[in-house]
Amino acid sequence: MREHSDVHDTSADGRDHPGSAVPDGGGPFAGGWADTGLRPAPLTGAAYAAKRRSAVSERFPGERIVVPSGGAKVRSNDFDYAFRPHSAFVHLTAEQGSEAVPDSVLVFEPTGSGHAVTLFTRPRSPRDGGPRGTEFHSDRRHGEFWVGRRRTLRETSDALGVETASRDALDRALREDVPTRVLRGVDAHLDAQLATDPRADAELRTFLSELRLFKDDWETGQLRAAVEYTVAGFHDVAGELPYASGLARGERWIEGTFNRRARLGGNGLGFDTIAAAGAHACVLHWMRNDGPVREGDLLLLDAGVEADSFYTADITRTLPVGGRFSDVQRRVYDLVFAAQSAGIAALRPGARYSDFHEAAMRVIGQGLDAWGLRPYGSTAATPEADLYRRYTVCGTGHMLGLDCHDCAAARSTTYLDGVLEPGHVLTVEPGLYFQPDDLTVPEELRGIGVRIEDDFLITADGAQCLSAGLPRAADEVEHWLAALR
Repeated sequence: MREHSDVHDTSADGRDHPGSAVPDGGGPFAGGWADTGLRPAPLTGAAYAAKRRSAVSERFPGERIVVPSGGAKVRSNDFDYAFRPHSAFVHLTAEQGSEAVPDSVLVFEPTGSGHAVTLFTRPRSPRDGGPRGTEFHSDRRHGEFWVGRRRTLRETSDALGVETASRDALDRALREDVPTRVLRGVDAHLDAQLATDPRADAELRTFLSELRLFKDDWETGQLRAAVEYTVAGFHDVAGELPYASGLARGERWIEGTFNRRARLGGNGLGFDTIAAAGAHACVLHWMRNDGPVREGDLLLLDAGVEADSFYTADITRTLPVGGRFSDVQRRVYDLVFAAQSAGIAALRPGARYSDFHEAAMRVIGQGLDAWGLRPYGSTAATPEADLYRRYTVCGTGHMLGLDCHDCAAARSTTYLDGVLEPGHVLTVEPGLYFQPDDLTVPEELRGIGVRIEDDFLITADGAQCLSAGLPRAADEVEHWLAALR
């Protein structure tokens, strides 16, 4: 597979534009620019991304493979959301946070010996009066004057170790009639332009998702960094609980505290922060975060920092706002802790993926049985997983990586119905959620929600907790909060 050449078609006119410009006949932007071209070192993840591209080439010989990054999405009128490329594109390029360019497309063009891979992307905004010469100052979405400097195509090639060409040249490059697969639903222009077999495209999506099931050494390093930043964010939040408890919308203060750490340490958030106090903790994905954080209540914080490489952590802690659990809060917390501990003990290579969920659910079921809580009046002995869905709805964990819920398009045989293997990274996160209006539970339990979540790397001899830097048991949590106060 040919990966890199010295050919850099950097714009529609085929010329590189490092910064110095030829006068364009007048105007305030003509001439007078210093040469600010760079020669960046290859990114640390580039060599690993090249191996992943080789796997794609080997899997689909003789076929063109098209993997777009996606484009900017409008938030309101002429303001866009911050751009985040599709995870499959990131996985195959090792592109980094703020350097990512909307509307980029990675194309694997079949050759006699494999594929020639080219990244079609936007060059740096030119200033020399060429075909795109006014973009620098006139294009609010892409112009350097408006949104900052992009790399030149040569700089992108040097950083990522892949041949580059202008995005303007993509349509011409795709004209030849070649068997083609495209990652659909990411780039509307490509979806309309390329008539392909939906079954073949679905097979490509599945393969790209399953390619992320096993994390290499570089990926696990990125996940460790994301977890480290996330742990720091939880420490920040724990220290802010007394102040947040005095605010009408203390959940917003908690959210902002964690989000500040996410932007400081990484690219930002892996997902919107869940800062759920009191009965809000009974809503699995509470992201409104507009309520108070009261003394005597619990705060369920589910959050993750996304590193500059786009790999994210996902951790949950349930904290007593006043520093100590009440007796009933501790009873619920201890049951969830015991369930998580049982799930963790089931993590090992060769175990079924479902084993850790079933282990956690057995503990949850037995504990609720002991409390006399049987939804719908069931008299079953030890529970099936669905029996207690009134109080614990979702599964006990998921794969983790570039997406918080990573590898979602993988086949059941390789994921949900598969077995754990070294290199898998996943969460274990049982929970109990007693809705405030649920008359099937004692009044003292209503409005209590507890989840505990940690991130794990499956190793050759077991599982390593990546988030061990945060207290987990109830006594440890209380000691931690007391020390911060």
